[in-house]
Order: sequence, then structure tokens, then C-alpha cells
Amino acid sequence: MNNRYPPEAEAFRSTVRDFLGRQLPAGWKGVGALSAEEGYRFVDEWRRRLHQAGYLAVSWPKEYGGSDLSALEQVVLMEELTRAGVPGGGPNDVFGIQMIGNTLLDWGTEDQKRHFLPRILSGEDIWCQGYSEPDAGSDLGNLSTRAVADGDQWVIDGQKIWTSYGHLANWIFVVARTDPSVPKHQGITFLLVPMDQPGVEVRPIRMLSGDSEFNEVFFTGARTGLANVVGEVNGGWAVAMTLLGYERGEAAATFPLRFREELDKLIALARSRGADRNPIIRQRIAQCYAEVEMMRFLGMRSLNRFLAGEQPGPESSVFKIFWSEYHQRATELAMDILGMEATVPGAKDGPVTFPTDYFGSDNIAANWYDVFLKARSGTIYAGTSQVQRNILGERVLGLPKEPRGDAGPWSSARR
Repeated sequence: MNNRYPPEAEAFRSTVRDFLGRQLPAGWKGVGALSAEEGYRFVDEWRRRLHQAGYLAVSWPKEYGGSDLSALEQVVLMEELTRAGVPGGGPNDVFGIQMIGNTLLDWGTEDQKRHFLPRILSGEDIWCQGYSEPDAGSDLGNLSTRAVADGDQWVIDGQKIWTSYGHLANWIFVVARTDPSVPKHQGITFLLVPMDQPGVEVRPIRMLSGDSEFNEVFFTGARTGLANVVGEVNGGWAVAMTLLGYERGEAAATFPLRFREELDKLIALARSRGADRNPIIRQRIAQCYAEVEMMRFLGMRSLNRFLAGEQPGPESSVFKIFWSEYHQRATELAMDILGMEATVPGAKDGPVTFPTDYFGSDNIAANWYDVFLKARSGTIYAGTSQVQRNILGERVLGLPKEPRGDAGPWSSARR
């Protein structure tokens, strides 16, 4: 496992650091040090500066607005942005750039690429994801949202749920059932749907933290053009799986950095309250330290595969299980260190980020309480721990697949 970057990558790192030195004010601590209002303004302005500098979607071809940089340069960029305590884009860019943008490069028509990709980078089109449904979460193939062709348009009816940042988006990529007479994975089509129309309703879901980053999205006769199919009609399952391969993106490079910064804050929290003299707390901190180091090496392994041009394998499931379950343990430790102080939540607002808080945030109970609550969802979003373990059991250990009772047409299985 190679954890050293070649000289050309380090030269690019110096270029990025020079950019950050010019763009960030003296004494910069990170977005977390800003007030909520300042944080929202900064993220919007920072995204604009990244776009102007060619640091959004750096690996995309220049003809679509990218910078034609290598995968390694993309990783280096994200490492330096993370260390500087600044985001790599806006809150919806994980869906617009990382997911649908990269998927369009693989599956989109030339017209789709030339129309949508520049608009994603400019921020004119803001995207969210329409996958999960009340009866189709881990089993996405069980989705029931329907799309029926009507002239030169598709008419869509159904419901999506857990739509992250859907309240900020004006476009949604949707997997919908277009042929209920065939087995469930074969009758699905991948559609690009405008949200600014009467047939689309977004309802926020209030979380434990008090925030509403997740939403329900209802389609009632919503419409999109026939040309907004990505891939083949009834061939959307392969497109949807390609997109999920891009979902975790640079996490292997950035998450170990973010969790290490958070661990340093956790250690400082324990010292400030004298909890570091408690042998049980010390043992739990040591366990967190060991797990963050393991996360770093897991990330390196995933990065080596990514840089070699290999598709994400089962190791991405190992990484997802590891960081999400670690984070629940680490934030529970923070609550135990805070004791009664943790039972009184404070007001925490700002440009919300998952899974950890932004760099520079105050090491206070209100912030730890907020991160603790958000960590509860880490083992659910982006693939539940149960599903990840099934993947590892079947693909790595060679265990028998779970029995399925839905091999026939989807319409028959639903009866």
C-alpha cells in the first residue's frame, strides 16, 4: 500500500496552498468559527471562487467546464481544502457534481452533457437525489414511483423520502418504474426532473437535531421531457448503480482528516474537564485513537484502488461501516465527558455538514450535542450497516444470498 504521492502531485499541492493563502483571511480557523449567517454567505461565495479558479469538478473534461486534472490531483485538492477548513463546494454539490455529473459523463448523451454539466458548475442547476421510498430503502428495486410516456413527456406519480437538501434544489434525478410487467430491476428508468413545477411538492422532515436537511418529495402528474432519460428506457438500474459508485467519492481521503481533527477536540474536551484522569475515559479515548488510525489506512487502501482506475469494491462497504459506527461511539464518549452539561441542548445553526462539524467550531456542549444527534443517522444514510454487512457476507465471505421471493414480474410480487 503506497501512501506517498509523486513529485507532480506535491507540486499541485503547493499550487492549491498558494490559492488558499491568497483567498482566505489572516487567522482563518475554518467555517465552523463563523456565525450561522456568516457561514451561509461564506459557503456561497467560496463556491463561486472555486468555480472561477477551476477547482470544481477538476477531473471533468475542459469542454464541459472541468479542468482535465488527474484523479490524484482531485484527491490532493480535497485534502488541502479539508485541512484548511473550507468545503469543496456547496451542500448540493455531492449530488450535482460528484453523483449526477460524473454519471452523465458515463451514460449521458452529448446533448445532455453539454446542457447540464456547465449549469451544474455555475450553480444554475442545483440537484438532489430521488431514490429511497417508504417501501424501497435498502431494497431500492422495490420502488413504486411510476413514470408513463405521454407524447414527448414522461408523467411521474409517486413519493421519494430522505431527500437530502431537496429544499435547496431545482432539479432531481429520479429512478421510476416504467414497466411493471417485468422483474423489478428490469423495468426501471433513470430520469432528470425539474422541481420547479406544480406537480412536485417538497415537505421537510424535522430531525432530532431540529434541522430539516431531509425531505419527502411528492410527484403528482409531474412532467419531464423524453430526452431527459439517462441511459436506456427500462435500463435505469445500471445507471443507478453507477451513480452509487460515485456517492462516497473523496471520502476515503477527507474523512480520516476530519475525524482526526474531531478526535483532537474530543481529547481537549476531556482535559478541560479533568476527565482524562479517569482510567475508563482514557481507555475509550485510546480506542478512538486506534480506530481513527485504522480509518486512515482503510482510506489509503481505497484511494489506491481509486487512483488505479478501479471501480469501488467491497472495501467501500468496510469503510462505510467503520466510520459510521466509530462516530457513534466517539460522540457518545463526548456526551459522557460532558455529563449533565450534555442534557441541555444549545442553538446550533449554520451550513450543516455530515458527518463531523466544520473545522474551527467551538469545543462546547451545544456543538457536540448537535454532532452526536447527527451521528445517529450515519449508519443509515448512504447504505445502512445491515446492507453493507450483507454485501461483505455475499461478495467477500461467499455466504449464500438471502432468499428472495420477487423473481417474477414486479406487478405480481406487489400483490
